[in-house]
Amino acid sequence: MLRRLKVVNFAVAERVELEFSSGFTAMTGETGAGKSILLEALGFLLGSRGSSSWLRAGADRLEVEGVFDTTDFPEELRQRWSIGSDSTVTVRRELDSTGKTRAEIGATPAPVAALTALGAACAAFPAQHENQSLLRPSVQLDLLDRFGGLEDERRAIDEAYSAWSSLKARLEASSMSEEERRRRTELLRFQVAEIDAVNPRLGEEEELEERLPRLKNAERLRSFADTAHGLLYAEENAALGLLQKAGRALGELARIDSSMGRLREELDGARLATESVAHAIGDYRDRVSSDPEALDALLSRQDALGRLKKRHGATIPDVLNERRRLGGELSDLENADHTIDVIRRELDEAQRALAVLCEQIHKSRTQAARRLELGVLKELKPLGLPRARFVCSVEMEEGAWSRCGADSVEFQLAANPGESLRSVKAVASGGELSRVMLALKTAFAKSDRTPLLIFDEVDSGVGGEVARAVGERLASLAKGRQVLCVTHMPQVACYARTHLHVSKEVAAGRTRVRVERLEGSRRLEAVALMLGGRAASSAGLKHAQELLETST
Repeated sequence: MLRRLKVVNFAVAERVELEFSSGFTAMTGETGAGKSILLEALGFLLGSRGSSSWLRAGADRLEVEGVFDTTDFPEELRQRWSIGSDSTVTVRRELDSTGKTRAEIGATPAPVAALTALGAACAAFPAQHENQSLLRPSVQLDLLDRFGGLEDERRAIDEAYSAWSSLKARLEASSMSEEERRRRTELLRFQVAEIDAVNPRLGEEEELEERLPRLKNAERLRSFADTAHGLLYAEENAALGLLQKAGRALGELARIDSSMGRLREELDGARLATESVAHAIGDYRDRVSSDPEALDALLSRQDALGRLKKRHGATIPDVLNERRRLGGELSDLENADHTIDVIRRELDEAQRALAVLCEQIHKSRTQAARRLELGVLKELKPLGLPRARFVCSVEMEEGAWSRCGADSVEFQLAANPGESLRSVKAVASGGELSRVMLALKTAFAKSDRTPLLIFDEVDSGVGGEVARAVGERLASLAKGRQVLCVTHMPQVACYARTHLHVSKEVAAGRTRVRVERLEGSRRLEAVALMLGGRAASSAGLKHAQELLETST
């Protein structure tokens, strides 16, 4: 959930700071007041491409900062950025006049890809004609599976596909010509021998990193240790001798003044500690020795491990995993005839199992698609598309297996009678597309876990009862999550739990955006003005009051 948003030097938004709560928030104001600019700023924060043209005149950089509740963050994001599950995190992004951006999640610098992942996890922007994730066939497939509760079947297919594709790759590797097999076998033997000759061990690099600094700096370490030992113990005026003299003097003091006994005991403790440290340093000095041969051996070992990592993996564990893989492939090639027969039998079994699972999930998806069609059509009728046709097309291509099965899914719409079905992403009318997105979101509400939904003028081209229906659905969607909607319709704004009014003002000869949280009489007046007129008449105020009362 988005708790706070700060926008600085973003177009006409000189400095805007907003507080958000859960539920439905409506953002209203005249055309050009800056409502969409604020949504654009939020999109920039969550990974959208930036432009230096956004910079406010005279500014050298713009900044967008958001504070998010992390309760609904995916576990992998929380672990990657060390975020608690019951806390908040501040996300910040800047853009300078050269077009360069800098971002942070918490106090940690973050790449744009991380912001994009964060945005995908916590927000959805179904804006007009924007290339939304909901319009991508792969996402539509995922949504249909979540709507149908097919997660377990998807996991089973993923596992079956992994087994099948692994066996297929092994068979392709084994089914070579004699010459190809000979060349491949020679290469594998060379690579296996190269790794075995070095024989890397887990933890070996850490041991080298610990030992090498001591051997490289043996003479300096011995010199420092000798100096410390001399100052503490060996030299004529060493610290230990001085402490002994001071101890004898304190002993005489204590015989006269018993209150000094405690200080003498403390000094005796310091003397004993100093003596222990001096002996330990002396032992360390005696152990440290220059050993050029040992140093050369360790450096050679480090170079050998480095060469292996360049060729076979980024880390020693990766190298060891590669050794196992190479050894397995070599064994298959050396026993090719027997291996090929075994792999073919296993591949046939894996293919049959995968085909059965793909057929099963195709039937489940077809059933889920019919339920989804009914749900979306139910939502489209009150949204001003009473005679629209919506189809969730599920087509299976035999043998075209993937980790998702063998199906392709596409949402199709015919907004008016006589029109042919087309992909939803090809819908020409922005208002129609927005309403379809709203209908889909409402139908998916139980399975869609996105905590923040953002709509920009979803009510475009509608009014009256249709606008009220839009408001009702936005309020329904906002149960258990946040919904932020830019709207010009009072019938929609009245359903909002929080009403923000965006306007422009001129200060010191510069235009800037101003955002006001409307409550009580100020909200009543704003709704009345949205109903029509430059001033709120008594009839307008009465109508506005009726709208607000019937929308709660």
